[in-house]
Amino acid sequence: MTEPIPERDDRIGDKAASRVVETAMNPATTTEREHAEVPPDEHATDRNGHIDTGTPTADIDELWRDYVCSPSRALRDRLVLHYAPLVKYVAGRVGTGLPTHIDTGDLIGSGVFGLVDAIEKFDPDRGWKFETYAMQRIRGAILDDLRSQDWVPRVVRSRAREVERALERLGGRLHRTPTDVELADELGYTVSELRDLYGQLRLTSVVALEELIGAGRDSGSLVDALPDDDAIDPVSVLVDRDNRRQLADAIAQLAERDRIVVSLYYFESLTLAEIGKVLGVTESRVSQLHTRAVLRLRAKLTEQAGV
Repeated sequence: MTEPIPERDDRIGDKAASRVVETAMNPATTTEREHAEVPPDEHATDRNGHIDTGTPTADIDELWRDYVCSPSRALRDRLVLHYAPLVKYVAGRVGTGLPTHIDTGDLIGSGVFGLVDAIEKFDPDRGWKFETYAMQRIRGAILDDLRSQDWVPRVVRSRAREVERALERLGGRLHRTPTDVELADELGYTVSELRDLYGQLRLTSVVALEELIGAGRDSGSLVDALPDDDAIDPVSVLVDRDNRRQLADAIAQLAERDRIVVSLYYFESLTLAEIGKVLGVTESRVSQLHTRAVLRLRAKLTEQAGV
């Protein structure tokens, strides 16, 4: 919890205290993302590895016969609901290793379109297992959607993977980081071509700011790390309160006339001439008193800072 602003010291105002301190102290100037690769919705797989949705085989076979004989949206939607666990299962597998800013829910949404397309194009008479066919269509729909969101051309992505594999091979053989010349020879490029390729690959080196901020943290988001310019800094509050306390103590130890000069000059904003009239002395004498008070305050504050 942020510490509240301390009460104003009656002896020292904020602006006046700052001016006194400045004058006294400055003589010259004042996770890895987790994707569970388990069947969605806690459905188990049968011995052939297919997801068990809980619907009897006879019922789903009859539903397929009805849909093939008389395709309708209602029958198609029933098939979509039956095979919906496939979408979540495939989305979980595809999402493994993807950046954390990619939401699994978006992958599932793309996969549903792939499932609908698979149902509409599937021909049961060919003897294929629908789950096997549908999983490929779902996966393809998800990947197509991911590629459509990628601002980097596929050829550049391919070259980036090629460079990464070459670096791994050379690193394994040389047991050190390869030079540009060695990497260019491995790829069959000239050094100039390799450096041109580096320029193209800059587009593939974009990292989500959320990942950088959250690195090494158990929780939290980018919003939690953004500074609030209007928030009160508790450290600054404590330092300011301590400075004013030390200043008040130092002023209390001054001679009476010095205290009056400091009070009238810094807190009442009177000029030296006006202070001279109050004290019944000349302006030059007030200037001397002010200089003596500042020197004594500076010495006292320096002494306290060194303790």
